[in-house]
Amino acid sequence: MSNRSNHLMPSPVQPVAAPLNTAKPVSFEDTSIAFSAQSDFKLRKTYWLFALMNKGWLVKVGTFFMKLALKLQLPIKSLIKNTIFEQFCGGETIRDCEKTINSLHVAQVGTILDYSVEGEENEACFDNTVLEILRTIERASESQDIPFSVFKVTGVAETDLLEAVQRGDVLTTEQQAAFDRVRSRVDTLCQRAHDRNVRIFIDAEESWIQDTIDCLAYTMMERYNREQCIVYNTYQMYRWEMYDQLTKATDVARDKGYLLGAKLVRGAYLEKERLRSHEDEYQDPIQATKEDTDRDFNRAIDFCLANRDVVSVCLGTHNEYSCQYTMAHMKQMGIAPNDRHIYFAQLLGMSDNISYNLANAGYNVAKYVPYGPVEAVMPYLFRRAEENKSIAGQSSREFTLVKSELERRKGCKH
Repeated sequence: MSNRSNHLMPSPVQPVAAPLNTAKPVSFEDTSIAFSAQSDFKLRKTYWLFALMNKGWLVKVGTFFMKLALKLQLPIKSLIKNTIFEQFCGGETIRDCEKTINSLHVAQVGTILDYSVEGEENEACFDNTVLEILRTIERASESQDIPFSVFKVTGVAETDLLEAVQRGDVLTTEQQAAFDRVRSRVDTLCQRAHDRNVRIFIDAEESWIQDTIDCLAYTMMERYNREQCIVYNTYQMYRWEMYDQLTKATDVARDKGYLLGAKLVRGAYLEKERLRSHEDEYQDPIQATKEDTDRDFNRAIDFCLANRDVVSVCLGTHNEYSCQYTMAHMKQMGIAPNDRHIYFAQLLGMSDNISYNLANAGYNVAKYVPYGPVEAVMPYLFRRAEENKSIAGQSSREFTLVKSELERRKGCKH
């Protein structure tokens, strides 16, 4: 479904009911659990990092100079590796990530190995990315500590080609051959995940290539989600049409006899989406307000819980309200915290108060653990810094929680 159509906008915002009371509510304020894996030294380091990231102007200036230093090949890799890279990444290789995998395991939090190399668009890089994702699948098959693998289609395909397919362009012989290779790569990853009994996420991307990604994802689901849910598509609920797409996809899965994997996120490309829709003069695909997004995210939670006979869901969210909302509705519906159809996921280095407290209460939780060569994952790290700055109160929230835990530990020593 194209974003350039004239579909009606959704109805005005309806208030979302407050979460129902639970017998043993999870407190996301419990910092003793949230930071149990961090030593005093590591926690103080985290404190200073978020203190700096809490200053928007400093993030902007620091990002500029890091990009410049990398472009000039100045020796700042060690500085980056021991600060922002250490906070948000597991290492440069899968082997480097083992310490993080083991640390998360102690807290009953799973790992999602996320090969986060970006911006390299050529056939050799695409094939190398496939080999690396296959390694994450193999590693996941060896342990229950890694419940999912993940990949982006733009990691194995040219963005311009995906866009041409979505526009319905008549492909040249060379383009068709390239797209056939894309389909083969995606199938190779999903088949290996199926053969190794490893669930795999296909991440969401920009709206002008998302329809192409959706078609690939649903083809893989129909092929490999017959006995159990292996392949998951990602639904960005900040797009106003996404809730309807989720419900329609579920109907199709039920009719065709396969299972639907749904990862729910709010969304990651708001500024790019709005700018492009304005420049190209088509309807903005993004919800009118954040309240609209929150409403549809929680509607999607309700829908997935009510359709567990077909849908397995992972809630990729740092929103405390949505997590409490989900827990309350699971309790109301008599769904066990460790129900295999329901997972929560957050990014490494962020929202440990959510991840660790949920896991401590018996819910299925996993952390996205990005990895890759320092220089190659810098685009990812710059986005993390920007998101912490731009998400209302995110860095302030992280900073306040770390500060609270340091004060708690100090009090315990007296």
